[in-house]
Amino acid sequence: MKKKNALLRSQLQLLKPFVSGCSLATARKWQDKIGDLMVNIHKNYVDTEEIKVGEINCAMQIPRDEISTGVILYLHGGGYTAGNMSYAKGFASVLASKCGIRVFCVEYSLAPEHVFPGALDDCLEAYGYLLSNGFEPSQIILAGESAGGGLCYALCEKLRDKGRTLPAGIIAISPWVDLTLSGNSYVTNEKQDPSMTKSRLKYFADAYAYGAVRERKKICPKKNPDTEDDIRVKSDPKMSPLFANLEKMPPSLVFVGGDEILLDDSVRLHGKLLEGGSESELHIAPDMWHAYILYGLKEHEGDFDKIRKFIKQRVPAQKKLRWMGLDNAAKIFPAARSRNWSNVFRLSATFFESIDREVMQTALDVTVRRFPSIAVRVKTGVFWYYLEEIPKTPEILDEKPYPLARMPFRDIRKCAFRVLIYDKRIAVEFFHALTDGNGGLVFLKTLVSEYIYQKYSVKVPTGDGILDRLEEPSEDEMEDSFVKYAGDVPASRADTNAYRVLGKREEDGFKTNTTFIIDSSEIVKEAKKYGVTVTAYIVSAFIVAMIRVQDKKVFRRKKHKPIKVLVPVNLRKMFPSKTLRNFILYATPGVDPRLGDYTFPEICEIVKNQMKLEITEKHMASMIATNVNSEKNPIIKVIPLFLKNVVMKLIFTAVGERKSCFSFSNLGVVNVPEEFLRYVERLDFVIGNQASAPYNTSALTYGGKMYLNVIRNISEPVFEPEIHAILDELGIAHTVESNTRERRE
Repeated sequence: MKKKNALLRSQLQLLKPFVSGCSLATARKWQDKIGDLMVNIHKNYVDTEEIKVGEINCAMQIPRDEISTGVILYLHGGGYTAGNMSYAKGFASVLASKCGIRVFCVEYSLAPEHVFPGALDDCLEAYGYLLSNGFEPSQIILAGESAGGGLCYALCEKLRDKGRTLPAGIIAISPWVDLTLSGNSYVTNEKQDPSMTKSRLKYFADAYAYGAVRERKKICPKKNPDTEDDIRVKSDPKMSPLFANLEKMPPSLVFVGGDEILLDDSVRLHGKLLEGGSESELHIAPDMWHAYILYGLKEHEGDFDKIRKFIKQRVPAQKKLRWMGLDNAAKIFPAARSRNWSNVFRLSATFFESIDREVMQTALDVTVRRFPSIAVRVKTGVFWYYLEEIPKTPEILDEKPYPLARMPFRDIRKCAFRVLIYDKRIAVEFFHALTDGNGGLVFLKTLVSEYIYQKYSVKVPTGDGILDRLEEPSEDEMEDSFVKYAGDVPASRADTNAYRVLGKREEDGFKTNTTFIIDSSEIVKEAKKYGVTVTAYIVSAFIVAMIRVQDKKVFRRKKHKPIKVLVPVNLRKMFPSKTLRNFILYATPGVDPRLGDYTFPEICEIVKNQMKLEITEKHMASMIATNVNSEKNPIIKVIPLFLKNVVMKLIFTAVGERKSCFSFSNLGVVNVPEEFLRYVERLDFVIGNQASAPYNTSALTYGGKMYLNVIRNISEPVFEPEIHAILDELGIAHTVESNTRERRE
C-alpha cells in the first residue's frame, strides 16, 4: 500500500470510534463539510444551476468542458440519514469535471424524519424531471455511493414496476444493497475497514425502516425486537435491492474496497446481475475501504478512466456539434478574404487592475457555451461555407504589438474569434462572418460580467446586453434575420465610386490605431447645435477632413471624386429581431466636391437628410431583399463553392468597398449596471481597415467618454491630422492616444 494511503487509513482508523458513536446532527454536519470541500476544489471547472423539483432541492452541475450529451443522476450516500445539497453537489462536481458530463444531484428526504420509501420517491421525481426536460432514458446514467448505490437499483425496480424505460447504465460505488446486513464481510472485514462499522449500519437501517424515537432528549432510531420480522421488513426489494429481481437491469459498473465490510454486497450484487442476464463489471480495490473513490487518491485515478469509458460506451461520448449556415451578410466574407486581409473587428475592456489570466480563462469557458452562434469555426461545404460549434474553448492569447493582426483562414477554420490579454485589457477579435459589433458587444459584456463574478464574487445583473450564463440560447438569437425581414421589392445597387486614399502599406502588416477621447456630454451638446445626431456630426467632421485630404492629394477639382462614409445601421432597432448574428445594413451619406465648396453646417444638413432618407424600414427591407434574392437564385444555389468564391471575389473587388471612402461604425452609448462600472474603466471598438483602402473608423461611448478609433495600415498619417484639426476648429476638446511605431531615418 502506498505511504499516502497508509497515512490516510491510519487517520480514518483513529476517527472510526468517534464517527461510529457521534450524534446524527454531528454526522450530518461533518458530511456536509466534506461536500463543501469537494465543491471548492472543483469550483473553477463546474457551474451550478440550482433547481427545484416540486419541494425537492436539486442542482445541475455543468462541466465547463462538456463533451457528452448525457446526464448522470447522482444519488448520494450517507446511510439514508445524512447529506444535504452541499454534500450532494460535492461528488457531483467531481464527476462533472472529470467526466465532462452534466450531473443532476438530489437532496432527497432523510431518515429518521422521513422513512422508507421517502428517499426513493424523491429520486423517482428527479428522474421524471430529467425526462420532462428533454433527456431520453438512453442519455441518463445513474450513479451513487453506499446508500446512493442501493437507491440506483431500487429506482430501477420502481421504474420497471411503472412500465418505464430504464436508464442507460448504473455506476455503483460501494453500494449498500442489503439492509439486513447478511453478508460475511460484515463480520470478517469489520476490524480492517477503517471507516465503517456494522453497528453504525444497523443504526442507519433502523432509521430508514422505522423512523425515530426520543430517548432522554436524544433522537434514536426505532428498533424491531422481532428479528425475523426485522429481516422481512428490510428484505423489501426496494429497500434492499440485493433481494430484487435483477433480470434485465441496465449495465452496471461496480467499485468496492477489498477491506470494507460492504464487500459482499457488491460481490453478491454482481453475481445476481450476471445470473439475471444483466451486464455487470466489478472492480475490487485491494486494501481499500468504503467508498474509497470519493477520497480522490492519485493511485486510483484509473477508476475515473473506467467511469469515463463506461459512460462513453452507453451515451454519446462526444457532444454533437451544432452547425448553421452563414447569415446573408456573412456569405461574402470568407470568399472576399485575401492573403493580406481578413475582415475582423475588435472589442475590448480595460479594467482598473491587472487581469487574472486563469480566472479569465475560466470565465471564457463558461461564456462560450452561452453563444453557440459565435463560439464557432468556419467549415467548407459543397455549395456554401457554414459554421460549426467549436469542440473546446480556445486558449487566451497574449496581445499582439498592434490590434487586428491578420487572422489566417487556417485559424478561422479552428475558431473564428480570438481572445487576447494585455495587463488590464481583455480584447475579443471576431471574424465578421460570426456577428456584427452589436452581437460582439453582448459577448464581451457577458464575458466581462462572468469574470467579475468569478474573480470578485460579485453578480452583475443581466440585461443591457448581459446574458444569463446558465440560460439556454434561444433560436431567436441564432436566426438569419435578413431572410425573415426581406421586403418584396429589391433596391437598386447603382451608386458612384468614392475617393480612395492611397499610401505605402506597412510591409509587416503593422496597423496604427489612433484613439480620440472626447467628453460625451460635450459632443452631444455640439451636435444639438446643428440639429443632428452624434453619428451625423462625426460623419460630417470626417467628410470635411477627407475633403482636405483629397485637396492635398488631387490638385484639379475636376479629378475629384465624391466623399462618402459608409455608416452601418443596426437593424435590430428597426425590426423586432433578437439575433446575435449579423443584422446590419448601411447608409452612405456624402458630398461631391466637384459641385463646389461646402460649409460644415451645410454638410451636417446634407448628412442628416441623406441618413433620414436612407434609414427607413421600407428602404432597409428593400436592400435586404436585393441581397436575399441573389442568394435564392436557383442557379446560384447549385454552383459549387469554389466557383462561387471566384465570382464573389470578383464582385467584391470591383464593387464591394468602392462606394465609400471608409466606414464609420458607432455602437453608441454602452449601458451597463453599476457592478460593471465598478471594475471596468474603459471599452473600445475597433474595426479593421478595408481590403482595398487603408482607413476605417469606429466609436462607442462608455463612462461619459466617447472613444473614437481610427485605424490605418499605411505608414504615413494622412487622415488623422485632419481629424485633429477639424475637432480643434469645432471647439471639441479631445485627447489623443496612438500605438504609432518609432521610425528611423
